[in-house]
Amino acid sequence: MSDPAVVVELGHLVQQMRLNRNLTQEQLAEMSGLNRVTISRFEGGQAASLLTLIQILRALDKLDILDTFREEAEISPLQLLSLKKKERKRASGTRLSAKQKNEEN
Repeated sequence: MSDPAVVVELGHLVQQMRLNRNLTQEQLAEMSGLNRVTISRFEGGQAASLLTLIQILRALDKLDILDTFREEAEISPLQLLSLKKKERKRASGTRLSAKQKNEEN
């Protein structure tokens, strides 16, 4: 998919989210702090800033969509093996100091 096609698709997705919530462009503009024309242009597939997308998603309560960008660090098998070697195998118990030993006797 080309870059302009992705922008058009994002516009359609935002439009569908807005319509699912039964909101007009004017209402979404008010909720997001944007101009209605900006909403219209975005939904029409015209390029917009990332900040515009964030404001729209926040107004639609859909910022959680951005969580898909978050990647967890993967541990390689060698790193995992190294970490397993460092795991404790048994408890050491509490050690008594010389003074405590003398007090027990």
